[in-house]
Amino acid sequence: MLVDSHCHLDFPDFAEELDAVVDRARQAGIGRMVTICTYISRFDRILAVAERYDDILCTVGVHPHQAQEEFAITTVDKLVELSRHPKVIGLGETGLDYFYDKSPRDQQQECFRRHIRASLETGLPLIIHTRDADDDTMRIVKEEAAGQKVKGLLHCFSSGRALAEEAVEYGFTLSLSGIVTFKKSEDLRAIVKDVPLDRLLVETDAPYLAPIPFRGKRNEPAYVAHTASCVAEVKGVSADELARVTTENFFRLFDKAPQDKAAA
Repeated sequence: MLVDSHCHLDFPDFAEELDAVVDRARQAGIGRMVTICTYISRFDRILAVAERYDDILCTVGVHPHQAQEEFAITTVDKLVELSRHPKVIGLGETGLDYFYDKSPRDQQQECFRRHIRASLETGLPLIIHTRDADDDTMRIVKEEAAGQKVKGLLHCFSSGRALAEEAVEYGFTLSLSGIVTFKKSEDLRAIVKDVPLDRLLVETDAPYLAPIPFRGKRNEPAYVAHTASCVAEVKGVSADELARVTTENFFRLFDKAPQDKAAA
C-alpha cells in the first residue's frame, strides 16, 4: 500500500464529497492518510475527520502563516495535551515561511520552537514547513534540541541540496509532493536521486499541488500514486518497492500510528 503522509481533508474543498474522496484513495491503494492541522483553534475539525475513518490519522499544530493569529493559544502545554488523543501521531505543520511572511518572523520562530519543545516532551515527530528559510529552520531545531534528537520530516520538500543533506544527516525524512513530477523540477529530482530511499515519504498536500497529469486541478489523496510513480522512476526502483519502503518509513517515523487499520 501507499501512505499519503500529508493532506488537508478538513478543508472546504472536500466538504461535499469527502466519502467519495476517501473511497477513491482506497481504490488507488492508499492505505493511510494523515490529515494535517494548520490552526490549533480548528483542531476539532481535523479530529472529526480522523475519527470518522479507520484509515485516517491526524496531527495537531499551527502553520507558520497562522503563527500571529494563533500565537497566544499555541502553548507547549496545549500541544502536548491535544497530542494525547490516540489519533494524533505528529506535531504540525509548523515551521517557517519567509516567502509569504504572513506572520512576523519572530512569532513564526517562537511558535516553531514551542512545537519542537512539545516534540521533545512527547516523542512525536514534527511536520515541518520551510520556505525560503533553510538556514533558520535547522538552526532553530538544533538550538531547541540542545544535543537531543528531534524526530521529524520536511514536508513538501522543494528546497535546495544543502538543506536536504543537512536534514538527512540530522536524521530527518523528506516528504515529496506533486512538485517532484513537474517539468521544471529537474533540480529537485536530482536531489531526490541522491537521498537514501529509507529517508523518503510521499504526500499530496491536497487540495494543493496536484501531480502531473492533474496539475492545475484540485489534488486528492488518490493522486499520491502518481507522485510515488515518479519517485520510483527517479530512484530506479519498481512502484511496488517504492510503496513498500515508503510505507515502512512512515510507520518507523510515526511510530504511534497503528499498523492495523482497524485499530486506527
